[in-house]
Amino acid sequence: MDKLEEMKKLIQEINKHNYNYYVLDNPTISDAEYDKLYYRLVDMEKDLDIVLPSSPTQRVGGEILDGFQKRKHEVQLYSLNKVRDFDDLKNWVKDMQDLSGGTNFVLEYKFDGLQMVLEYNNGHFVQATTRGNGNIGEDVTMQVKTIKTVPLEIPFQDKLLVQGEVMMTNSNFEKYNKTASEKLKNPRNAAAGAVRNLDPKETAKRNLDYFCYSILLCEGQNFKTQEDMHKFLVENKFQTGQYFHTFESAEEAIELIKNVDKIKNKLDVLIDGMVLKVNRVDVREKIGWTAKFPKWAMAFKFEAQELSTILKKVSWQVGRSGRITPIAELEPIELAGATVQRATLNNIEDIRKKGVFENSRVFVRRSNEVIPEVMGLAEKLPNSKEILEPESCPSCGHKLVKKGPLLFCTNHSGCKEQVVDRLSHYASRNAMNIDGVSDKTAGLFYDELGIRNLSDLYEIKEETLLKLDKFKDKKAKNTINSIKNSKNPELSSFLFALGINEVGLKTAKDLAKTFGSLEKLKNADIYEISAVRDVGEVIAQNIFNFFRDKDNLQEIEKLLNHGIKIQEVNLNLKTTPLSDKTVVLTGTLPTLTRDEATKLIEEAGGRTSSSVSKNTDYVLAGEQAGSKLDKAKMLGVKIINEDDFKNLLN
Repeated sequence: MDKLEEMKKLIQEINKHNYNYYVLDNPTISDAEYDKLYYRLVDMEKDLDIVLPSSPTQRVGGEILDGFQKRKHEVQLYSLNKVRDFDDLKNWVKDMQDLSGGTNFVLEYKFDGLQMVLEYNNGHFVQATTRGNGNIGEDVTMQVKTIKTVPLEIPFQDKLLVQGEVMMTNSNFEKYNKTASEKLKNPRNAAAGAVRNLDPKETAKRNLDYFCYSILLCEGQNFKTQEDMHKFLVENKFQTGQYFHTFESAEEAIELIKNVDKIKNKLDVLIDGMVLKVNRVDVREKIGWTAKFPKWAMAFKFEAQELSTILKKVSWQVGRSGRITPIAELEPIELAGATVQRATLNNIEDIRKKGVFENSRVFVRRSNEVIPEVMGLAEKLPNSKEILEPESCPSCGHKLVKKGPLLFCTNHSGCKEQVVDRLSHYASRNAMNIDGVSDKTAGLFYDELGIRNLSDLYEIKEETLLKLDKFKDKKAKNTINSIKNSKNPELSSFLFALGINEVGLKTAKDLAKTFGSLEKLKNADIYEISAVRDVGEVIAQNIFNFFRDKDNLQEIEKLLNHGIKIQEVNLNLKTTPLSDKTVVLTGTLPTLTRDEATKLIEEAGGRTSSSVSKNTDYVLAGEQAGSKLDKAKMLGVKIINEDDFKNLLN
């Protein structure tokens, strides 16, 4: 075999492994083995001075471009007509049935990303073009080449045009933001911004995905149905989004849509609706198109995730770390099933970047069940006012300190909002689990008892509580008992209770399982902390700095002197079938709650995850298991029930 043929076979092998890893989430070799193949290809390309179009080395990005070239689409791109309620959906399905004399349909996700057309010829990726106005788009070939779920080589050898959506998954979005100096605002804008970056190397850093759902042109192929097209896309290594259903009636479609609506905020991709299509191609030709839409397809839009409203004013909120955060006070709007009156604005630089004002109309987005966010300016009004940064703390009046774009109040123990937030967080269920210490109670303790530190809680006497408004005998006794009962926390609960910036419960558990004791974590260097699973550079620095602050160390010492005995983690426990395994829970178990099952998994040395991926070892499934179960079956992940789970534990 000559060197060029050897290179071609090596490229095919690497691209097969890329497909298994990035599209199927099912790697078949280790990272080290993959790297060995990849760098062997790099060396061969240098020796032969040849780089083939389908080489995976081309994904890293080329030179920075001067600008984007316009390109006319070979096949016109249509928009989708939309229905927003089930009555309209029923009418559309009936119209299709009447026009066709009877047909079935398919249902797919409506992705909320950046529409993209890919061209292939002779089995190779040739170019990528944005949708643009449907007739003319922009050539973003070099940028899209960096997307690992875009196959550079496919089995089909004739000309092929496919349509799909460039996306940034929620998990990649969160992973990117953990270490990013400038955090991205949302996955959709992150994907669009990455593709429109003139430097393909910057595009590559976003780790984007491409989901393919339509064939615009396929020379020599006559597809009879959308099912045939979907099968063809899968056979040619395209990622299609893991949701494809056929249905016969409007009632069946409504049931399927309702099921997706329930779980849409738990998906790893943003979707804003579902797409319904007539399945048979000959029926589509008969039904036809309007100037804008295919009549044979329809989008069902979920409740709006983004609307505009008036930003009345900005208030500045003090968190437990002393950070001052701007909160937008809005004219109330109904958004994604909730009444929204407040939204986050991050910091003053974010405000300036978005160009918003008090008394201006702004766009507000709510997705994935997180706090709503102001996305940008919709309209500046005659009475709009510039939003000014405060110089003093809105809670205590202390002069603020600026660190980069962020403002901080350094009056650690004299700022009421800070202290109240720290106390209520410390007492919360997943922290020290002290009943009765809410925000309101913590505020009362601050005002009436002079409590300023966490350790002060352990000096409260029952007779003192009885002097406070609304503290009767039973409530006072229960509160004191709850404070006493909090003195034997698990290490993870104690770490979470300390309120270290950006250290949530999961990170606290990972730290506890890694270091085993508070003392070892306190003495760990930045590199040891960074090595903990899912702890990025920013969070590692926060943890390191926290345990180098003398005030924090003194407060921990006071807590220990009050009798806090932390339950350390035995790092020498014998291994179990769940040691270092990742388990995903889905559905309702017969006898165990989700919290109980999670605790048992962690006690056995395992960890839980919210999504199924190539790294999942088990899916623990109960009644009414949803899309996670479907994905597990597709990836070949081992599925267990509660009895199997208990057998593993035993």
